[in-house]
Amino acid sequence: MHFVTSVGYVSGYKLRLEFEDGSVRLVDLAGELDGEVFEPLKDRRVFRTARLNPDLDTVVWSNGADMSPDFLYKIGQPVKAKRRPARQVAESRTKYRAKR
Repeated sequence: MHFVTSVGYVSGYKLRLEFEDGSVRLVDLAGELDGEVFEPLKDRRVFRTARLNPDLDTVVWSNGADMSPDFLYKIGQPVKAKRRPARQVAESRTKYRAKR
């Protein structure tokens, strides 16, 4: 069983999801918005309200809709995770004085 750890809106009806196994998947839900609870998501303003519900471990929307994380994992296309730049540590240089 999978669970979502991060949700990001991409464009249209696409979300970038990160899962517990470290994979990142692009999920296009354009063809999946059928039925009473999902119909309001066809309004992109509503669709963009997608967020992570940590209690459910999946995506939820402002109208109360949610989707199974296993379903989202299955239909998602794997993408490479963006590398985060290495953090640079700023070190102050010590001033040395010659002994006299």
